[in-house]
Amino acid sequence: MTFPPIKEQLDLIINNTVEVISEEELEKKLDKSIKTGKPLKVKLGADPSRPDLHLGHSVVLRKLRDFQDLGHEAILIIGDFTAMIGDPSGKSKTRPQLSAQEARENGETYFEQASKILDPEKTTICYNSEWLGKMTFSDVIRLSSHYTVARMLERDDFERRYQSCEPISIHEFLYPLAQGMDSVHLKNDIELGGTDQKFNLLVGRDLQREYHIDPQVCITMPLLVGTFGDEKMSKSLGNAISFTDSAQDVYGKTLSIPDSLIETWFKLLVPQPRQSIKLFMEIIRQNPREAKRTLARELVALYHCDTDAVKAEEHFDRVFVQKKAPENIEVFTFRSSTMQLVELLGELQAVGSKSEARRLIQQNAIQIDDEKISSIDYEVELNDTPKIIKAGKRKFFKVMQKKDFE
Repeated sequence: MTFPPIKEQLDLIINNTVEVISEEELEKKLDKSIKTGKPLKVKLGADPSRPDLHLGHSVVLRKLRDFQDLGHEAILIIGDFTAMIGDPSGKSKTRPQLSAQEARENGETYFEQASKILDPEKTTICYNSEWLGKMTFSDVIRLSSHYTVARMLERDDFERRYQSCEPISIHEFLYPLAQGMDSVHLKNDIELGGTDQKFNLLVGRDLQREYHIDPQVCITMPLLVGTFGDEKMSKSLGNAISFTDSAQDVYGKTLSIPDSLIETWFKLLVPQPRQSIKLFMEIIRQNPREAKRTLARELVALYHCDTDAVKAEEHFDRVFVQKKAPENIEVFTFRSSTMQLVELLGELQAVGSKSEARRLIQQNAIQIDDEKISSIDYEVELNDTPKIIKAGKRKFFKVMQKKDFE
C-alpha cells in the first residue's frame, strides 16, 4: 500500500492535537509504514457509560478519521468490560459501575453513531470483554505486578483524592491496567484520547513495553468546552449537543454558545482545509453573529444534511427572530373540555415533572396563543379550535378537544 510522504502525514496528524508522545517515535513508525507498505494500527476506546455520543466525542473521532484518510487502520474499541469498572478519570469520587447488560446495550449504538464521522467499511470494531472477560484471577495478579501504587498515585485525580482523604477503591486502580491490556492484546501502534485520558494512554504504553511490544505513540486531543462556555461538554451537565439531536436542536444550541467558542468549535468540529479556516476567522472578526450561523449550518449538515441545515435555519429565524410559531406543529387532542395547565404540560411531555411545569409557569416561560401564563392553577379550555402552547424557547404544541369518541 502507498502512503503520503511523512511530512504530509505529520501535518494532518499533529493538527489540533494537544500532545504527541512522542513525535520522534511517531515519525519512525510512519517511516516504517511507508517502507513496508503496512498501515499503522490506530486505537480509540469508547466508554459506553451513556448510550449516545456528543460533539465532544467527535473531536477525537475526527482525528481517527484523519488516520483513515491517510490509509491507516482504525480500531474502535467499545469498553463494555471496562465500563463495569468505571473510569475514574477526572473524578473526585468513585464512579458508578455499569452492569454487563447496561454496558453492552449502551455500546450497541456507538458504531452506528461513530459512522457519521468514520468510514464504517474501514473501521474495525471490537468489545474489550472479548479478551478481558477471559482473564483469570491469576492473570489479573500478574498484570497488577507490572505497576506500582506509587505510579498510580501520580495520577492527578488519584493524588487529589488521596491528599484530601477521599476514598479510592482498589478496583479503580484496575481501570487503567485493563485499558492498557487492550493495547497489549491489539499490539496497536498509536492510541488516541482526550487530555483526561493521558494517564490511561501512558499506562498502555508502559504495559506494552513490559510485554515486549513496541510501545504505542500516545496522542491527546483537547476537551471540547460545552455550550455554556465554562466546563467540558457533558450530557450530565446539560451542555452537550448529541449526534442524535434533531437538526433544529443542533442549530439552536450552536447559536447559544458564547462568541469566545466559535473559533475553537470550528477548528475542532468542522473538517475544513486551512484556507477555509482563515476565511472563517475573518468572518468571526467582522461579524461574529454570521460566523456562528455559518458554524451552526455546517454542524447540521455534518450530522443531518444540507437540506436540513437550510430548514433548521429557516425554523430558527421564524421562531426566534420573527417570533412566529413553527409552520408544522404536532396536534394533540384530548377528550376533556378543560385541563389544568400543569397536567396538560405533563401529558404533552413538555416537562419532566410537575415541579418543572410549575417552575416554567412561574418564570413566565409558558405561552398559550402568545399570552404568557403566570398562574400555576390556570385551566386551559379546549374546543375544536387549536391552541398553540409554547413551553420554554423551543417546544411548541397544538392542542384541541377531540370531538369524535368512536
